This record gives sequence, structure tokens and C-alpha cells, in this order.
Amino acid sequence: MSALELIDTEYSGNAWKVRLLAGLVGVPLARRTVSIVDGDLEQPWFREVNPFLQVPVLRTREGTWLAESMAILWYLGAGSAYVPDDAAAQARTLQWLSFEQTLHMHNFAQPRLWVHLRKTMSLDDPKVGEWQKNGYVALGMMEAWLAAQPYFGGEHPTVADVALYPYTAMAGEGGYQLTEYPRVQAWLKRIESLPGYQPLLQKDTQ
Repeated sequence: MSALELIDTEYSGNAWKVRLLAGLVGVPLARRTVSIVDGDLEQPWFREVNPFLQVPVLRTREGTWLAESMAILWYLGAGSAYVPDDAAAQARTLQWLSFEQTLHMHNFAQPRLWVHLRKTMSLDDPKVGEWQKNGYVALGMMEAWLAAQPYFGGEHPTVADVALYPYTAMAGEGGYQLTEYPRVQAWLKRIESLPGYQPLLQKDTQ
């Protein structure tokens, strides 16, 4: 079997999901951080690893490369409490994974990318306002769900919680205010208190 190796970029929220779950389930990863600015994702070697030209990419125990953060989370979580055993719980987990991809991530990741990281848009840009409008709808749905249970997986966190955490935690970088979402804020703190929690940046890189 091959060692698990993660190719990522330093500030990638999708890659943070993978490193977070790996820490929570106690799976060591060899991390190779590349640079979008330097054109690493356009290099021939990376095209062979992932024709999608995106991070994260995981080299599995079987020696193959696996792309797409949702697929990687399911792979790493298999056999742990983060992927439920019964069909109904698995379906609920997949429901929130789908929500994260279709209603959540884009509306949080895009303002952060263009306003905070690339600094080519401002918070008063109409496009940013549209992303935030949709993002607040997603936050409202999350707040309502968390009124009945502490995690999106129910009484215990699942890969769905891991998927939703990074871009929600970084929402402020895209101009979001979470003050009206106390349950979401409490949920973020619960994730951060879990054994094995991994921050976006390790202390020695800050």
C-alpha cells in the first residue's frame, strides 16, 4: 500500500476539509503544498495526477489519485464514526454534503476569493452582494437545523459537518456577519473543540 499523500494549496478551504477530517480520525497525511500563483496546477506532472487541475488531490492507500473533496472525505471517513453505518444516517449525511456543494460553498468561497485573497473586488460589488444574499439563505437553513441537534449529522459530527465547517468558519473574510446565527457560531466552536482539530494554517506557518 502507498502512503496517503495530499496535494493542496495553503489557503484552500476544500483542502482544509481533508486535513481537518484526517486529524479528527487520526489518519496521518504527507502534505505537498503547491502554488496556484506560480502555475503549479498547470504543470504536466499535475495534469497527470488530476486532469481536473484542482486541489485537493489525495493519493490513496491503493496508490491511485482521488480528486474532489467530497469523495476524499468519504474515503477517509469510511470505517469511522464520521461516516454512519445505517442507510438513513448515510442519506442524511449525503443530503448535507449536497447542500454544501450546491447552496453553501460557492456563495462563501467566492467573496473570500475575490475580496480577501485576490483583492480584485470590493464588498459593495453587486456580484458579492448576490453571493452574500444566497449565503445568508444557507446560513438560515443551517441555523434552523441546529435548533434540534448539535451537529448536521445529528448527535455526533459526520463528514457533513467537516465539509460545512471551513467556509463557514472563514465567512468573515467574505464580508459575512454571523452575529444573528448563534447556533451556527456554537456549532463552529464545537467543531474546534473536537480532538484532532486542525487549523487552516499551522502555527509555524502563521
